[in-house]
Amino acid sequence: MDDLLDHLGDVVVTTGSMAWQIAWSLVLGFALSAVVQAVVRREAISRLLGDDRPATLAKATGLGIASSSCSYAAVALARSLFRKGASFSAAIVFEIASTNLVIELGIILALVLGWQFTLAEFLGGPVIIVLMALVFRFLVRAHLIEAARAQSDKGLSGSMEGHASMDMSVQRDGSFWQRLLSPEGYTSVSHIFVMEWAAVLRDIVIGLLIAGAVAAWVPDTFWQQLFLTEHPVLSQLWGPIVGPIIAILSFVCSIGNVPLAGVLWNGGISFGGVTSFLFADLIIVPILVIYRKYYGTRMMLVLLGAFYATMVLGGYVVELVFGALGLVPSERDAAVAPESITWNYTTWLNIVFLVVAIALVVRFYRTGGAKMMSMMNTPESDHR
Repeated sequence: MDDLLDHLGDVVVTTGSMAWQIAWSLVLGFALSAVVQAVVRREAISRLLGDDRPATLAKATGLGIASSSCSYAAVALARSLFRKGASFSAAIVFEIASTNLVIELGIILALVLGWQFTLAEFLGGPVIIVLMALVFRFLVRAHLIEAARAQSDKGLSGSMEGHASMDMSVQRDGSFWQRLLSPEGYTSVSHIFVMEWAAVLRDIVIGLLIAGAVAAWVPDTFWQQLFLTEHPVLSQLWGPIVGPIIAILSFVCSIGNVPLAGVLWNGGISFGGVTSFLFADLIIVPILVIYRKYYGTRMMLVLLGAFYATMVLGGYVVELVFGALGLVPSERDAAVAPESITWNYTTWLNIVFLVVAIALVVRFYRTGGAKMMSMMNTPESDHR
């Protein structure tokens, strides 16, 4: 029993250290995301995504980045856009961008793994988007997309349906700064901030716990054998293949998979394998179940195959490009968990952004946020 408690204590300490390391960056990322979403109106997004031309997909990418979401919310929002007239390709591209090409993810990747991984994420993302667009343009038949549209029109309930159906942007006219600095802007930012946190908090906690357990319990020799670290060429080929599989089985999505990515990198997975692992949050088992409900079994299998193949290829592109440019880090020292908590810049930043978070939470509750929070868990059909 004492040994068990010691092991559990190691997990708790490691998990707490990870959380402390990234706390301020999470608040900063979600606050910036909330600011952008507060001034981007959702109906405008739907109007711009009605076809699958390259220009439209580029808009879908930019709007996805601006509409940062956790993986579950992004999947629900993509379905909502698809139902309102967006093309299926544009909806999926929007989903990829809103989960994997966002401010908060880039900040945390740089903090935990290093700036090279942030750059790799923002290079690999467009590669995967282009490959997915080609798949849907040339390999997916129109009748399958129409069947998916018919399935998506059926009423479905879920924890993210209400969230996806809400438009909390500022409705008043004016310039960007006039809208943002108005009382309505403050309220909108606070509502989006708190509800985004509510949507993603479970994934972050689960991700930190899994990463903490893996870091504390799984020996380095296991990862070294799994990732073929004694065979440099084979490890680079194997990393992007096995990375998404680990992600699928870990059930960790959104920002919650960054600490586990750090553990895998320290354990020996290739640089491209980390990129493929990070993108695979859109094909974890719970989300595959959601795809089946939203679009039918056949389209779920198409999404699984297309996502997996493009993620592997994206990992290879990242590996080749960064290897050729000499940008692959030589040290495997991801800051998964600091050895101790001291009065350094992280502590001060955590204090500053904790004050920011408290101010937004207080505004949220003072302006009726609790009622809106209850609507987030209400089936979309109940809002009509």
